[in-house]
Amino acid sequence: MIGVGSYDMTGPAADVNMMGYANLEQNTAGIHFRLRARAFIVAESSQGPRFAFVNLDAGMASQLVTIKVLERLQSRYGNLYNEDNVAISGTHTHAGPGGYLQYVLYSITSLGFVEQSFDAIVTAIELSIVQAHENLKPGSIFINQGDVENAGVNRSPSAYLFNPPEERARYPRDVDTQMTILKFVDGKSGKSIGAFSWFATHGTSMSKENKLISGDNKGAAARFFEDWFTSTSKNASTPIANSINSSKKALEIKATGGQPCGKTTSQAFKVRKNDGSQFVGAFCQSNVGDVSPNVLGAFCTDSGLPCDFNHSTCHGSDLLCLGRGPGYPDEILSTKIIGERQFKTAVDLFTSAKEQLTGKIDYLHIYLNFTNLEVELDGGQVVKTCPAALGPGFAAGTTDGPGIFGFQQGDDIKINDFWKHVRAFPKESSQNQTDCQLPKTVLLDIGEMSEPYAWAPAILPIQMLRLGKLIILSVPGEFTTMAGRRLREAVKETLISNGNGEFENETHIVIAGLTNTYSQYVATFEEYKQQRYEAASTLYGPHTLSAYIQEFKILAKAMAKGEKIIKKGPSPPDLFSVQLKYLPDPSGDSPPPGINFGDMKQDITAPKGGTFRKGDRPSATFWSANPRYDLLTEGTFAVVEMLQQERWVPVYDDDDFNLYFKWKLDNTSFYGLATLEWEVPEDCKLLGFTG
Repeated sequence: MIGVGSYDMTGPAADVNMMGYANLEQNTAGIHFRLRARAFIVAESSQGPRFAFVNLDAGMASQLVTIKVLERLQSRYGNLYNEDNVAISGTHTHAGPGGYLQYVLYSITSLGFVEQSFDAIVTAIELSIVQAHENLKPGSIFINQGDVENAGVNRSPSAYLFNPPEERARYPRDVDTQMTILKFVDGKSGKSIGAFSWFATHGTSMSKENKLISGDNKGAAARFFEDWFTSTSKNASTPIANSINSSKKALEIKATGGQPCGKTTSQAFKVRKNDGSQFVGAFCQSNVGDVSPNVLGAFCTDSGLPCDFNHSTCHGSDLLCLGRGPGYPDEILSTKIIGERQFKTAVDLFTSAKEQLTGKIDYLHIYLNFTNLEVELDGGQVVKTCPAALGPGFAAGTTDGPGIFGFQQGDDIKINDFWKHVRAFPKESSQNQTDCQLPKTVLLDIGEMSEPYAWAPAILPIQMLRLGKLIILSVPGEFTTMAGRRLREAVKETLISNGNGEFENETHIVIAGLTNTYSQYVATFEEYKQQRYEAASTLYGPHTLSAYIQEFKILAKAMAKGEKIIKKGPSPPDLFSVQLKYLPDPSGDSPPPGINFGDMKQDITAPKGGTFRKGDRPSATFWSANPRYDLLTEGTFAVVEMLQQERWVPVYDDDDFNLYFKWKLDNTSFYGLATLEWEVPEDCKLLGFTG
């Protein structure tokens, strides 16, 4: 039994800090294209084992989101969907609204908890699963793998070189290039209903200066894939409008001055209406820790020369070293190119997928307290993980988004006197913590900070999902390339050696990163020594990866033997009731005196000759209320219509890559303004467009 679902989770398009770069000035101010939750459910039969996997156009999963989604699912379906068999994974876009995680560290820049962000995500996950559940039908699943070319580079190559030479020699690249795709086919009609793929590259094609909500390169790939499938299956093209008649008709239309509308008015103008029958194409995240989409490399902004190899600095400053995407200096073009590279590989794998998945559906899930976990290393030595802590390399940021002054990535970095005073303000680390985290110098001892509530997670979920020969490892963080390789290999070896022939070398394992909760990075023991960003953000000390491998091997052994885990471990806290909220209420609940919402402040400026051509960007600005007053979920803030046989038909909306909704306060009056900007696309069938 297979089912797929999708739902809009775009969230507040104004004033909310974006999750990812921790840039206080990066607050949402419009929409590049909308965010979605995409789900699939697989079941052996209507009553047999099943699991649900949800892919979010979000920075990461959230423990609090997971808790509340499961509560909603329980009220609908009882215990059919629960913490054991539901996986919620983020794509890691850095261009989505924040404020939906429950721990203090992740809500500082969002000014605390943002309930509107949280509700949009929880509702979207719930309804995407509901849609997939209601669509369950007999079907087949096909699997395929292939390489994505030039969609990721290692942003910490000096740390990767700390791994043993003989280990590195086994791999052609310092990043994983393989994409794994699942193709879902309706058993009755033979029609494809969805595709989910896993591939590792960061959601940082859009920079820390961007303020438009965007699914970044993976969201772009999903939009391209779904539109490609729709156009292919319909085998239809957009009718060509008569440019002369359209121009005359357009010139007759005057601004309405704003008209009253109902709660669902914008949904009627939506190009892709979500009736549950749409093809769902999702691009999921994997072991992305050290993988950047800025494939041209990192360069100094002042000189144009490559950055320092070991520390990613320029003249000692981390702020001057920035990665460049393939569309540099156009970040939207870079997002498109990296999205297209994933999309095109996915199409090739999708159309050529021949291997059908058969066999068991299974799942295992436990909670672990990672702050003091005993780990037995090879050779019998027993060590422990540590309470969560961040090192100076964390504050330096990465080449995708530099951090703050006074810090560098890499080894032998000392904390200057100013930052020593700053770090001592919330909590001075204990001697045990200082020793445990070595060679990391503790900058922020977040694992031992509990005011006003916990700053970082202590209890983490790990989960294994089985779909025949495919094993999905749900991890609550970002594994580096080599860390992910080690985990996959350890699990595969355990399955084969304990499965009595049921598991073979053909068993395929993928890592689903940023799943079910978020606990930052996982670097290898060797990478940890250099303390670049990923190692400095490996919260639980140098043996974090070894702990994951040990505990996943326990799950793998149990799965291979057909055993269920009795001891689930301590449950994580539900901190919903203690969340602090400092985000001001939205402004702009009335227009300027004598003006109505919808009145035009700046009309489209006609080009020379009166006709727009492909590549032009006509725009218009209107007096507008703050978009936080209505998220227009499953609707649109903007639409481009085409005249077809005397009817105006929506052809582009704010879910398209070429139509932008931008919102800001007018600096002279502090009333809201919405600008709609349309880049006439190259594949547009319209011959001419007159504003």
